[in-house]
Amino acid sequence: METETVKSIQRTKSTLNPPQMLIIGFVCLIIVGTLLLKLPISTTSPISWLTALFTATSATTVTGLIVVDTPTAFTMFGKIVILTLIQVGGLGIMTFAILIFLVMGKKISIKQRLLVQNALNQNTLGGIIKLAKNLLIFSLLIELVVAFLLALYWGPKIGWQKGIFFSIFHTVSAFNNAGFSLWSDNLSRWVGDPIVNLLITFLIIIGGLGFTVLVNLWTARHVRELTLHTKFMLVGTLALNVFGFLMVLSLEFNNPGTIGHLPLGQKLWASYFQGVIPRTAGFNTVPIGHLRDATLFILILLMFIGAGSTSTGGGIKVTTFIALLLTIVKILKGEQDAVAFGRTIKDSIFIRAFALVVASLTSIFTAIFILTLTEKASFLSIAFEVVSAFGTVGLSTGLTPHLSVIGKLVIISMMFIGKLGPLTLVFSVGAPEIRNIRYPEGRLFIG
Repeated sequence: METETVKSIQRTKSTLNPPQMLIIGFVCLIIVGTLLLKLPISTTSPISWLTALFTATSATTVTGLIVVDTPTAFTMFGKIVILTLIQVGGLGIMTFAILIFLVMGKKISIKQRLLVQNALNQNTLGGIIKLAKNLLIFSLLIELVVAFLLALYWGPKIGWQKGIFFSIFHTVSAFNNAGFSLWSDNLSRWVGDPIVNLLITFLIIIGGLGFTVLVNLWTARHVRELTLHTKFMLVGTLALNVFGFLMVLSLEFNNPGTIGHLPLGQKLWASYFQGVIPRTAGFNTVPIGHLRDATLFILILLMFIGAGSTSTGGGIKVTTFIALLLTIVKILKGEQDAVAFGRTIKDSIFIRAFALVVASLTSIFTAIFILTLTEKASFLSIAFEVVSAFGTVGLSTGLTPHLSVIGKLVIISMMFIGKLGPLTLVFSVGAPEIRNIRYPEGRLFIG
């Protein structure tokens, strides 16, 4: 009987596909994080299991939404647990697993390579282990340099011991696009500080570009050697950041609740910071709950688009958004193919982009509908909260701590879906089968 059970388990393990393994990995990490955060040593006062689960999920999915104040609710041990969850969740469970395997001198199997391929959203297995190693080394190096610079700046201001830990924590949180802060007012006290604004947004932008883009930028000797994906990400990131900056500046310029009372220089820094942040990092230097409705709507749009593929950020991704725009342009022009930077883009990419957006909107609309039934809040606040969770952003108008039990469970689900991607969850149910059977064409009238 025991032998049959073992064989059954082995068969089950062997039939798990990469998306399923990825989901199991994140679930296990969240469970471990929940158990650690529930320990008395982790908190200054007892917290509920739901609060521990919410915090662990938010850290693992690098979202940043909080139901309790991080600096006052958690001890140093609890903060280190959160920091570890952010780092492992942001850079990827499989990336760290590969590092452990390499240190132990173990060979990386094909199945493990497939898991890394799926986790990093790569098309081929070629060079996948080298990419994972470069990803980890580059990420840790960037974090080390910026943490050192922040420590030099914060050390004399808040004390060296506190300054060093705060620098490490905020560097990891920013690079992984998490948005967790060790100040109760987040980064509002640094609203007009050029050094803090530049270093934090630098980490967010670098982390949001995606590791394949960073590797391509590092290895390319000429612009011609940049891939189409890299060009899309660079142009798209610049355009969205400039758009966000200009919209926040123009819409909030005279708002006394946000930047209206600030000098011009600080208005510019605050607008720049909040224009970059919705790209999946939940820091803030102005109170989000005081933003105008029009500004919140713009931030929802930016949060939905998100960062880059294979990055630490969430959302539908910049390249998906650009692919949809190119599809619209192609249809309006009546052209057969979409062309960008001298390259023809396959229709299969547009189909996948469309499927991703539909799946994402379905998840978002479902969550919004449930929260409108369970929460006493405005529709815009609910929509903002849901999209923030889906985009793993972490910005909130102040609704998060007041969510009902059902509301918290819904937001936890949205953070999980946003981190893994709705298509990953769909494919985990069963990999799509390719069939060569073709049926007669039918006609539909669209529009």
